[in-house]
Amino acid sequence: MMKALSTAASGMDAQQTRLDVTSNNIANVSTTGFKKSRAEFQDLLYQTVTSPGQPLNAGSPSGLQVGMGTRVVGTQRLHTVGSQQTTSRPLDVAIGGDGFFSVTLPNGDKAYTRAGDFQKNADGHIVTADGNLLEPEITLAPDARSVTIQPDGAVMVVTGNSTAATEAGKIQLATFANPAGLDAIGKNLYRETSASGAPITGNPGENGMGMLTQGALEASNVSIVEEMVDLISGQRAYEVSSRVIKAADEMLSETANLK
Repeated sequence: MMKALSTAASGMDAQQTRLDVTSNNIANVSTTGFKKSRAEFQDLLYQTVTSPGQPLNAGSPSGLQVGMGTRVVGTQRLHTVGSQQTTSRPLDVAIGGDGFFSVTLPNGDKAYTRAGDFQKNADGHIVTADGNLLEPEITLAPDARSVTIQPDGAVMVVTGNSTAATEAGKIQLATFANPAGLDAIGKNLYRETSASGAPITGNPGENGMGMLTQGALEASNVSIVEEMVDLISGQRAYEVSSRVIKAADEMLSETANLK
């Protein structure tokens, strides 16, 4: 009976984590460039009375093993590309494929993002919504009249009374051998880890990197329908596990009341 209690409790704990992950996905359904996560489960060690293949009386081909429950082994971030939403804002940029924008944090560390809602700060630098500098650094002249960001990342600017556009810089992208291994640090930012591998930088459209689209943003890849199904499934699994605990408790009570 006690095994049933602990096993069912492990199921409740795992489903609670699953609901936590699902709720975070739903909360970020409107977050630019957000990548949803999923909880991954693993069964716990088994109590082995007889291993498969060992004799039990006349012989047991399947053995006698009792499972001890489940646990969450990790949360997998799914880096599928979200749909593009047109904004017609010159500094909004969407990546149509693989790759991350590189930014420099205030402490000098590098971070990576899919959110291309860029702005211009007081010094003319292109920055993120939080003021982090785009890397490599691109500066727009104070008298810039129009900004065109080409699919290959070239930032063309028309300044003053000129009619010809000049290149102010070029947006580069970074890819990783294992993007799921990136460390999410909030604010639409990721950080390199040993699991993700070192960043591979290059121009958009080269070496499998996506092309850029000006005047658009990448939407979250969260599907509300899928998350609602997962939410209901997790809720039902949690409820059933709680019923197992109740049933085991009632059986223990019956045993204690035996005369």
